[in-house]
Amino acid sequence: MSPNKLFGTNGIRGIVNKELTPEMAIKVGLSIGTFFGKKKNLLVGHDARTSGSMFARAVISGLTAAGCNVLFAGMAPTPALQFAVKNHQMDGGVIITASHNPPEYNGIKAIWNDGVEVSHEQETEIEKIYFENNFHFAEWKQLGSVQELPGVNDEYVEAIKKHVDVAKIAAKKFHVVVDAANSVGGLTAPILMRQLGCKITSLNANIDGTFPGRLPEPRPENLKELASTVKAVGADLGVAFDGDADRSIFVDETGQIQMGDKTFAVIAKQFLLKNPNSKIVTPVSSSTLIKDIAEAYKGEIVWTKVGSVTVSQKMKEVKAKLGGEENGGVFYGPHQAVRDGAMTTALLLDIMADTGETLSKLVAEQPQYFIEKGKVDCPDEKKQKLLEKLLEEHRGMNVNTLDGAKIWFDDKSAILLRPSGTEPTFRMYAEAKTQQRAVKLIEEYTTKLNTLLGTI
Repeated sequence: MSPNKLFGTNGIRGIVNKELTPEMAIKVGLSIGTFFGKKKNLLVGHDARTSGSMFARAVISGLTAAGCNVLFAGMAPTPALQFAVKNHQMDGGVIITASHNPPEYNGIKAIWNDGVEVSHEQETEIEKIYFENNFHFAEWKQLGSVQELPGVNDEYVEAIKKHVDVAKIAAKKFHVVVDAANSVGGLTAPILMRQLGCKITSLNANIDGTFPGRLPEPRPENLKELASTVKAVGADLGVAFDGDADRSIFVDETGQIQMGDKTFAVIAKQFLLKNPNSKIVTPVSSSTLIKDIAEAYKGEIVWTKVGSVTVSQKMKEVKAKLGGEENGGVFYGPHQAVRDGAMTTALLLDIMADTGETLSKLVAEQPQYFIEKGKVDCPDEKKQKLLEKLLEEHRGMNVNTLDGAKIWFDDKSAILLRPSGTEPTFRMYAEAKTQQRAVKLIEEYTTKLNTLLGTI
C-alpha cells in the first residue's frame, strides 16, 4: 500500500500484522462508518482466513465508534454477504477477505446498499477521511449496536435456485467434484448442488485458513488434484473456487481444465440465445472469443478497464444483465451484478441440462484461441511514458486504449499490454489461433517493450 492510497484494484489488501494491522482496521472501520453516516445499518462478514475474526472485530469497533449499527453475519462467501446486504435492505457492508491471495494476506472491502462494491470514486472519499483523520466519533450514548445475523448462507443458496431449472438439473443426476480451497465455498456450493439433485465429491472441504490443500488462487497448477479426481470418479463436472468463492474455474468430464473465458463464452452464448440484443460487459483482458460470441449471437460488447469493481459499476451504468472476466468471474445481473462462483456453477449445470451436452462439447463448439501471458519489468515512474511510446508506434492500427493498449491484428490475434496497478511491471496477454503465434507475440513485444524502455 502506497502513501495516501488504501484501496487497490479490489479493496484493501496487505500482509497480516505487517501491512494490515488491527489498529489500521479500526481506523478503516471508522473511515467507512464516517463515510456512510451515523445510525446506518451495515453488514460485516469474513472468509476463512486465520485473521478474519480478528479484523472483523476491529472493523466493527471502528464502525460502532462512528455510530453505525452492525449486523454480523460471521463466515460466508463474499457473494453470499453481498446478497445479504441487498436482501436485508442494509445501507452497506464491509467484507473481510483477501480473495485469492496467499494465506498470510487479508483485506477489507466496502459494499454499497445494492451489494456491489463501492465505486473507485467512493473509495477515494473513504481514503480522504482516513488520511485526514476526519472521523465522526459518536457520543457515548449514540454508539452503534452489534447484532448477529444468522442464516445468510442458506438465504443465498435459496436465491440462486430461483434462477435455474432445478427439476431439469435434478433429472440429469450430475456428479460434481467440488474443490472448496479449504475456505468458504465449502459452506454453500456443496449444499446448493445437492439441492439441485447432484451427487457431490468434495476436495479441500474442511475450513482451514492456512489453505493446506492448495493455494486459494484457482490456477491450473493448483488444480491437478481436481482434474485427476474428476477423471478417476467419472464425474460430469469439477469446480474450484478461490478463497472467497466469488470466482470459479471448471474441469470438464475428460479432466481438462477450462479457463474462465471459455466457460464465460458458454454462458454468454446461451444467455444471448434467450436474450438477443443484450449488452455483455467484460474487461479488455478478455479473449476475442467473447467478442466473437457477441457478434455471432446478436449481443453488444461493452469493454471496461480490468477489475471486478469496474465491471460491476459498468453493468449498473448500462443496465447490463451479464458480465464476465477471463479469471473465472461471472456477473449474473438477474441475481446480482457481482462475481459469484456458486451462481456461475448453477448456470453451467443449467446449460448442460438444457442442451444435453457435456462441458467439453460446449467448449469445443466455440471459436478456439490460444492464450499466452508475459510481463516486462518497468519502474512505476516510466509506465506512462512507455505507454505513450507504444501507442505512437501503433498509430493507425486497430488499438483499444481503455486500459493500456490492446492491439488487434488481421489474423484475429491480439495482444493486451497494460501497466500493472500493483507491481513495477507491464503485463502482456497475447491470444491467437495457434499457440505458436501467441508465443511469438509475447516474444516480439517483450523485445519491443525492453527496446522502448531503453529510450526513456
